[in-house]
Amino acid sequence: MKKIKFFLIGLIPGLIIVFFVLNAKGASCSGYLPNSRVIAETLSKDFEYSENLKNEMKTLKVDEKFLKDSIITLGKIDFDRSHAQKKPCPDYVITYPKENPTYEITFEKCEEKAVLSSLKKLR
Repeated sequence: MKKIKFFLIGLIPGLIIVFFVLNAKGASCSGYLPNSRVIAETLSKDFEYSENLKNEMKTLKVDEKFLKDSIITLGKIDFDRSHAQKKPCPDYVITYPKENPTYEITFEKCEEKAVLSSLKKLR
């Protein structure tokens, strides 16, 4: 029983210190999930828009900032409809928002660029 007390006396303050240090640095484990990794890689590339997407953006009154900052950044990749193993450029489908999606975007993530091909309003 004495060993458990000493263990807890060290463990609890240690966990609190680690929590505050990692929290202050902005560390997060969310970047390890497949959805987060693909979105982070996509946002790091140059974007190329197809003519079809440009027309749909005008029709739906969606600007480039909303497309990048909301639809892509906060969206959820539908891996069932995506082709993540396709070579040389895997293609993905993102729905936004995650719950009750309103928008759907299709794009290819190539080595140097991300080619956005279509944007649909689901409802």
